[in-house]
Amino acid sequence: MIITSVSNDKPKEIKKLIKSASYRHEKGVFVVEGIRMFREIPADIIEEVIVAKSQVEKFSSYLQIFGDDYIVVSDKVYASISDTGSPQGIMALVKIKKTTLSDVLPNEKVPNVLLLENLQDPGNLGTIIRTAEGAGTTGILLSKNSVDLYNPKVVRSTMGSIFRVPVYISNDFVGDILELKKKNVTIYGAHLNGKNIYDRDFTKPCGFLIGNEGNGLSDEVSELADDLIKIPMMGKVESLNAAISATLISYEVLRQRL
Repeated sequence: MIITSVSNDKPKEIKKLIKSASYRHEKGVFVVEGIRMFREIPADIIEEVIVAKSQVEKFSSYLQIFGDDYIVVSDKVYASISDTGSPQGIMALVKIKKTTLSDVLPNEKVPNVLLLENLQDPGNLGTIIRTAEGAGTTGILLSKNSVDLYNPKVVRSTMGSIFRVPVYISNDFVGDILELKKKNVTIYGAHLNGKNIYDRDFTKPCGFLIGNEGNGLSDEVSELADDLIKIPMMGKVESLNAAISATLISYEVLRQRL
């Protein structure tokens, strides 16, 4: 059976999952679109696969592991539910993984955690997650008032890292930071009043506070930092994009630990 009507319940559900963060969390699934991202999804968290009729043969090698257990829609229907400018014809509904604070502190590695307060730009968050994997960051703590982790733009920007980097969405950001401090994690705050990051030792357990794109860190959160740090800059530049700041800090940690 091929779904040919945009008023069918399944296309309606997918559209709602793409647009609504609360609906994604209510249903416990999010949408992953495009063959490159599709290849990155662990098979055990795929709930449903949706493919455009004209692309079934092209993606047959990926679909065969599902037998006949995937949904075919007309190209018109697929175009109506796609969140990309150039639809590739394949998407999946993926289970939201339950992550805990302990997941960002693995026993086998020295903790290196990014603590993100109220980030709003999907591209920034996705880039930070991708960078975190590349730099060996052990996990990310994301405040609940940030952009939704499963926003389609965030998911695409991670390029698959969302499936491999532990991200804990914190309902009590301050409380969780205090919990990290109890576990002997030194908390550094990226701040204009901070000291040069290249004068600090990051070889021990550490966490890095990165603030909102427009306002930086709140005073309440800044006061929790054991030390304030900043990236040295020339010219008249006062601050850097949140994703760039997180990247430079993460790779300085990696450099020191190699």
